Amino acid sequence: MGDKLTIGRNGDMAILTLDNPDRMNALTLSMWRDLGAAMQQLSDDDSVRCIVLRGAGTKAFAAGADIGEFATQRSNREQARAYAQITTAAMEAIEHCRHPVVAMIHGVCVGGGLEIASLCDIRICGESSRFGAPVGQLGLTMSCAELGALIRLAGRSVAMEIVLEGRIFDATEALAKGLTSRVVADDAVEEEAIATARRIARGAPLVARWHKAAANKLTPSPALSETDIESAFDCFDTEDFRIGAEAFNAKQKPVFKGK
Repeated sequence: MGDKLTIGRNGDMAILTLDNPDRMNALTLSMWRDLGAAMQQLSDDDSVRCIVLRGAGTKAFAAGADIGEFATQRSNREQARAYAQITTAAMEAIEHCRHPVVAMIHGVCVGGGLEIASLCDIRICGESSRFGAPVGQLGLTMSCAELGALIRLAGRSVAMEIVLEGRIFDATEALAKGLTSRVVADDAVEEEAIATARRIARGAPLVARWHKAAANKLTPSPALSETDIESAFDCFDTEDFRIGAEAFNAKQKPVFKGK
């Protein structure tokens, strides 16, 4: 257990597990890399009819990127750019996977966890699940591609509310905002997610792939310029980023300076 991605099979279903339960399944850089590789591998496998993406245990789907790595892996613009190449590749692999992807959401689904879930085709969560993206409290920006995925899922107004307020909210509100497809009792999340995947797998696989490909064309990712992409790294040159990261690791409230 801990700091890895596991791949299991249940017949024609694949089950990917974000496995870092001691840190609420926060993704280390190696986990991001493995997630992208696994999604690409499964996408190329015609024996797969549906993928279930989940976090280990029942406390969290994923609490985003592992902030504990920031000091060594994401402390400045150059490191952040290299880090983003890996996380962006993982996000794109989920978005462009040929097979339907079901997110099984127990507990916390915030930050990068919410961004991952937003790229899945169906999201099933429990009544005690919690959502949000408090990146502003870290002095961080959400990349244009990630923000675009959130906007395509829930609309501009909801996306801006999430990133500007940085508030953590419950499953009922997430359902109303269109962030989750279905809310069930906490002890029924796994059963419902697997049942959903089975219903998908019973359908014609070519039809499922066609529908997903068509949906991706009908809701395209925006074309980003090099300037757009680079703008996401400006925050790493700010004093506020250092303040936010230090406050998070010290479990204190940050006092930002706007510098």
